[in-house]
Amino acid sequence: MSRHEGDTERTFAALPPAQGRGFAQTWWGQAWLTALEGTALDSAQLKAGRRLARAGAVGAVSVRPGRLTAVVQDRDRTAHRADVLLEELSPGQWERFLDMAAERAGHVAALLDRDMPPHLVEDAADAGVELLPGLGDLEPRCDCGGWDHCGHTAALCYQVARLLDQDPFVLLLMRGRAEATVLDDLQTRGGSTSGAGLAGPSGVDAAEAYAAGDILPPLPPLPELPDEPGAPPSLDTETPPAPGVDPDALEFLAARTAVRAHTLLTRALRGGFEAELTLPQDAARLAAGSPGREMRDRLADGSGRGREGLAAAVRAWRHGEAAALSVLDEEWRVEGDALARARAALDSAWETDDRPELRARGNRWTVVGAPAQLRLGRDGRWWPYRKERGRWLPAGGAAQDPATALAAAVAPASAELAPGSHAPGGPEEAPSGAGR
Repeated sequence: MSRHEGDTERTFAALPPAQGRGFAQTWWGQAWLTALEGTALDSAQLKAGRRLARAGAVGAVSVRPGRLTAVVQDRDRTAHRADVLLEELSPGQWERFLDMAAERAGHVAALLDRDMPPHLVEDAADAGVELLPGLGDLEPRCDCGGWDHCGHTAALCYQVARLLDQDPFVLLLMRGRAEATVLDDLQTRGGSTSGAGLAGPSGVDAAEAYAAGDILPPLPPLPELPDEPGAPPSLDTETPPAPGVDPDALEFLAARTAVRAHTLLTRALRGGFEAELTLPQDAARLAAGSPGREMRDRLADGSGRGREGLAAAVRAWRHGEAAALSVLDEEWRVEGDALARARAALDSAWETDDRPELRARGNRWTVVGAPAQLRLGRDGRWWPYRKERGRWLPAGGAAQDPATALAAAVAPASAELAPGSHAPGGPEEAPSGAGR
């Protein structure tokens, strides 16, 4: 028997209903659903499958090389066996993938940490190995007789997206090999090639080298992250300031810079990054630090937002920082695949009788007859907005599921700028609105 013939099957217990949440929280889970939604020809079947998965109608899921299987119950409790097939990687493709991963210490470290970062998948594709399914790669089979994705196979795929969120090795098993085999192969390659490094590249990425942990002499450990930002020195001295220098403004900027540095360091140590902020975005960040009235007015004027616009921007910043500010400030036309995905998400988010009537304009879907709105970000997430005093204002953080986002938009608005909050100006300066 081949050493890989034992990579037969894993069975995952039925998951509880997924009411009020999106099915995929990780990027690889979302990529899986993109493949499903690009394969299915009937959006009504996708909607039916999403509804069944949300209701907990998918039983235990069996995952084995090339095939997914589960029993899915209709709303009338009729049970159907649903299968979804995915082509296994060939032996040659597995060899290329393992060779590529073994050459990069960062990839090995990520897999050992049960992670599948985007650059691993990208490097695999460069080596001719597609780990994630593409459009049309998921082949449905169901005993209900459906020739395309039916509600049962769609429900199975939605459930598998949740499994992928928990364990990306599920994808590697579908492609042909179990976690233990993959890690064993990587360790074997690491041992067999340790003395042949001179034939390889002359260097590796610094992050991957540090992740390897076998550098001689050993590097010192990373410093511990401080629990909170440091306090800048006080500028309250007897020496009068130079002409044009505002000590209060300098103290505030120094304090906010310390907070920002602490935030960026925290994200860097956790593997995150952030794009550079624009001037209006940075003004919102600074204003979120609750400066005094004079400085707040200067930020409002200097950013071009005005006092009401700055108050709305601060609210957006607190809900999602730069991404939320982009959604506040930018209206764009949704076209092509992005529009198809948006419509599919809206179609599948509610039962037919429960779906609100929406009027679309650009990336904004407004509920007809209600002060609630959904805005689509360029990353595919939905942001809730609520109309207050004639203007649209952010009402919560982003969600993959439009129904979840809209629930935040229709929630009571009293908590947004209530007394004791840190919105610029306090409750007496709550904005009459911003945006359209």
